[in-house]
Amino acid sequence: MRKLMAYNKTVHVVEGDIPELQPAYVKVKTLYSVISPGTERLTINNSESRHLSLGYSAVGVIETVGSRVTKFEMGDIVACYGAPYVHHQEILCVPETLCARVPEGMDLKKAALAGLGAIAIHALRIAKLQFGETVVVVGLGFLGQLITKIANASAYNVIAYDIHKARADMLKNDKNIKSFATLEAMEAAIQADTHNNGADAVLLCAGGKRSPLTGQSLSWICHKGKVVIVGDVEPDFPRGPMFDKEAEILISRAGGPGRYDSIYESEAIDYPYGLVRWTEGRNMEAYLDLLSKERINVSGFITEEIAFENILEGYEDVLDSESSVLTKLINYTG
Repeated sequence: MRKLMAYNKTVHVVEGDIPELQPAYVKVKTLYSVISPGTERLTINNSESRHLSLGYSAVGVIETVGSRVTKFEMGDIVACYGAPYVHHQEILCVPETLCARVPEGMDLKKAALAGLGAIAIHALRIAKLQFGETVVVVGLGFLGQLITKIANASAYNVIAYDIHKARADMLKNDKNIKSFATLEAMEAAIQADTHNNGADAVLLCAGGKRSPLTGQSLSWICHKGKVVIVGDVEPDFPRGPMFDKEAEILISRAGGPGRYDSIYESEAIDYPYGLVRWTEGRNMEAYLDLLSKERINVSGFITEEIAFENILEGYEDVLDSESSVLTKLINYTG
């Protein structure tokens, strides 16, 4: 089995053993996986003198089911999410709690984005927005774009910003989304739309560790407003403005409840539906539901794909932080 690995800050295709099927897992033949530029850049940069796997969102067909699996059968098409179970590799063994059945007839390339869809949905859940409230999404890489579209589908008033005009312009055709490439224009829209009260929440999807955006975001929210850190940004907030507005500073961690919990993931024991309504697995299902009902359009994200056999040739530009390419799909179908 072939898989993609980072080592010494470079990317390699290596041969590996097929993962062992455990009782509550499914064995999946990968059809497509999604390159997540921000996460994968970080992984590659951290691969000095060690081998690290890449990727965490994919779609494929179930070849075998474990003895404890109840939700799926052989032949089902499923979206899969979450390292260390899902990577850019030909065969995956995934806990059933980290899989979601793909509706019949759905474009599998769009379904492959389900892991990122879960992350986007969880970020909006953390913000605890209500119908009609205003949310500002800052940083329009892949995740920021997806969050913006889902927020718009949820009937929030959505204002988006990215320093790169090309990324801001990608949302120009989405009805009701206001997207800007200058802070001045974005701030004017916030004031106009909220009658000078400020946004109910700001979602920081930008990278760059220490960023002036953290402090600036406090000037964009209303009293008791929320700032949700989604991207790779240090929570470096000045106390004065945070105190004055009684601001809530929140962290959105990956795809939702269950992430990094060995009981939920490794042992594949789901949380009770009534106690934890939206787990990472159920957030994936919510993303697929949005697609099936055509409430979001993600076609613009999947304009480029690479055959797995040619992966090293088409990988570098998507990992360039200045690149206009948001992502690429890896095609394993041959």
